[in-house]
Amino acid sequence: MVGYLKARGVEGADVLEVGGGVGAIQVELLKAGARQCLNVELSPGYEGPARRLAADEGLGDRVSTRFGDFVELSEELDPADVVVMNRVVCCYPWMERLVAAAAAKTGSYLAMVFPKDDWWVKLGMRVGDLFESIRGDHVPAYVHPVAEIESVAGKGGLALRHSDTGLIWQAEVFERIA
Repeated sequence: MVGYLKARGVEGADVLEVGGGVGAIQVELLKAGARQCLNVELSPGYEGPARRLAADEGLGDRVSTRFGDFVELSEELDPADVVVMNRVVCCYPWMERLVAAAAAKTGSYLAMVFPKDDWWVKLGMRVGDLFESIRGDHVPAYVHPVAEIESVAGKGGLALRHSDTGLIWQAEVFERIA
C-alpha cells in the first residue's frame, strides 16, 4: 500500500491518517515527499512514541495529532490528498460511517488495510476476541465484507486502483474519480 502510494507520487501531499498509532506510515510518506500529516488517534498512549519516531527522523514539525473518534471529528477536519486507514476498519463497528467519512476527506487517494472476509479470518478474529476479553484488554475486531467496504468507497466517488491480499489482511488503494 505504501509502495503503491510512493510510486504514484506523494510529493507535496497532505496526509490524513486515521488511527496512525506510532506513525510508521506517516514517516514513510513524509520521507517520500509528503508535506505534512495529521493523525487522528483514539488512544493517547501512542502520542509519546509517535512524537519520538517523527523527531528521530527529523520530521516532528510536519506531524500533528488530534485525539478522538474520526467519524465524530470528520466534519471539523480539512480534506487531505491522501487518507490512510491501516488496520482501522476492523476496529470500528460502523464500517459504513467510517469509510464514508474517510472517502469524503479524500482528495486523491484512500488507502486501507483490513481483514479479508474469509471464514478462517473470521474464526481467528473471534478466538482473538475471546482471549482479549479474558485478559480484560478487549477491543473487539470486526470482519466487514470486502464488497461492502468497496461499495461505500465507490459511493464516495472513489475507484479501486490497487489491491493486495495476504493470508489475513487485504490492502486496497482507491483514487478520486475526476
